[in-house]
Amino acid sequence: MSVPTAVATPLPVLGRDVTVPLVTGGEVTYAALDYAASAPALQRVWDDVAAYAPYYGSVHRGAGYLSQLSTDLFENARETVAEFLGCRDGDQVVFTRSTTDSLNLLAAALPAGCRVFVFETEHHASLLPWESPHAAGRRGRGADVTYLDAPRTPAQAVETLERALAAREPYGPALVCVTGASNVTGELWPVRELAAAAHAHGARIVLDAAQLAPHHPVSVADLDVDWVAFSGHKLYAPFGSGVLAGRADWLRRAEPYLAGGGASRRVTRRAGGGVDVEWHDSAARHEAGSPNVIGAYAIASACKALTEAGFDALVAREEYLIGKVRDGLAEVPEVRILSLFGDDAPRVGVLSFVVEGWNSSHFAAALSAEYGIGVRDGLFCAHPLVRTLLGSAPQAQGECGAPEAAPGEKSLNAIRVSFGAGTPDEHVERFVNAVKELVNDGARWNYRTEDGRCVPDPSAAGTGA
Repeated sequence: MSVPTAVATPLPVLGRDVTVPLVTGGEVTYAALDYAASAPALQRVWDDVAAYAPYYGSVHRGAGYLSQLSTDLFENARETVAEFLGCRDGDQVVFTRSTTDSLNLLAAALPAGCRVFVFETEHHASLLPWESPHAAGRRGRGADVTYLDAPRTPAQAVETLERALAAREPYGPALVCVTGASNVTGELWPVRELAAAAHAHGARIVLDAAQLAPHHPVSVADLDVDWVAFSGHKLYAPFGSGVLAGRADWLRRAEPYLAGGGASRRVTRRAGGGVDVEWHDSAARHEAGSPNVIGAYAIASACKALTEAGFDALVAREEYLIGKVRDGLAEVPEVRILSLFGDDAPRVGVLSFVVEGWNSSHFAAALSAEYGIGVRDGLFCAHPLVRTLLGSAPQAQGECGAPEAAPGEKSLNAIRVSFGAGTPDEHVERFVNAVKELVNDGARWNYRTEDGRCVPDPSAAGTGA
């Protein structure tokens, strides 16, 4: 398999030269293969933020030069994100803290009587907000939620949704929430088809693009979704900001997500006591308090960097890396890659797997301690999906337990490797070779469970897994 000529080298990211100690002695350049949790900052993003930092000022309400500069930068970031997402005229871009925050905001904006339809395969960020009384705001209770079983093909996902929407009673407002790419399997979901099904049955749809936007172009208009949510820290902009973008009507009619300065247009004392408030109907309605201007600017910088690099080239190189990982793991019979839609399903650079004879927490700890490779183990904040993929019956407890699993299920966990635009070939090659060595030769160190995590035993080296 040849490297795509259009982008033969990864995009520069922070931390690419960081070295870490090995438990067996010496140091090695760290292989960051946990992009699905938090991607490293693009060097371009860091440079842009560093250049702006001396000019940092309050946003929207200051007369000084730095305040005006920061306000322009903040609002220009909003326009950049809208362009990056292919937003329609009239769509709003609201800056939040994360995907989780964005979807909780939308949950608080649901109209009365709204039904929510969500697959059990979702990340907890898009699985849990809808029934939360806190997220339901003035309604005082969560929405009526229908949880849909995990589909085994993209077509089955569309059929399942269509049946559920057609059967709903009473026929009123409805919202479908779906991921664009699974944070567990990396598989791409049929977003355009699901959006068409939702609209055909009078429902709206929100796209959780946390795992999709860093890897593939996302267009609100082309996909015909009503809202899209994503996080900056997965888009190479880890400065604590996120986005909810899409239709304005539900957001304008909802009570402000937070009450405070910036969300209010006018506040007056009421003659009989208390205050009367006129809220903004722009995105500011849900952005109370001093906004995270650096976080918003970082997201905009990342959007520009990815656009300029060209998604065609980025996707081609990522597919090349996915092929290297899949081909390498296929040579290890003990490894089973987890999948909903089958081995040939298109995916982003996210793969989860289990290794026969190994507890996943133990395996991940050995990758880190003995090879300087950072992956993730556990249930990945998608517990129902991972349980479905692994089988939910409790298994024998392994040598090291999974930090997210319940007692009696301590081996019900998996390993996730994830990568993206900043990943060099060497990191992927080292990972594949490390998997082969651990399976064939065992770990070179002893490990123990400490505070719920599998860690190297500092007392002595071991002789196998």
